[in-house]
Amino acid sequence: MFSFSITAIAFGVVFLAELPDKTALAGLMLGTRYRASYVFAGVAAAFAVHVALAIAAGSVLTLLPHRLVQAVVGVLFLLGAAMLLLKKDDGDEEIKPPADQSFWKVSGAGFMLILVAEFGDLTQIMTANLAARYDDPVSVGIGAVLALWAVAGIGILGGRTLMKYVPLRLITKIAAAVMAALAAFSLYEAIAG
Repeated sequence: MFSFSITAIAFGVVFLAELPDKTALAGLMLGTRYRASYVFAGVAAAFAVHVALAIAAGSVLTLLPHRLVQAVVGVLFLLGAAMLLLKKDDGDEEIKPPADQSFWKVSGAGFMLILVAEFGDLTQIMTANLAARYDDPVSVGIGAVLALWAVAGIGILGGRTLMKYVPLRLITKIAAAVMAALAAFSLYEAIAG
């Protein structure tokens, strides 16, 4: 049975929790480099998988070793920051679509990035908790997935708009700095936690 109020609660909670998270940054970076619809398809599919796992697993996800998840996320952010900073700059500020910008390659990259980076994330655990609390997996699942898709869309489209006003080199440096800070925070949580 579907409940609009439970869907709205799940949407609000997950949207607010995910908005300042790394998803918007990942979507922004992918959205500046690749066709937005391809990126969104991969990201949306990854979030659907995450919500399905959260709903199916329920509160079991809260038993994942937090320190291990934080350590892996921290290392992934460090790798992402290094990749951004070490990427060869051809001196051209304009984004050129890569030769291999097929739907499957771009959407697959978006899918894998979100699948790995968001596993065990706060919103996934919150979705599991909401599903357990309300005992309405369909309503919670719909609200959570719509919230995650909305945040991803904001990030992806924001990247396209931002590129009209800010050079890609600056966005890349800022994104690398943010990723490095998130890596430091995640690794700190893994060590201190």
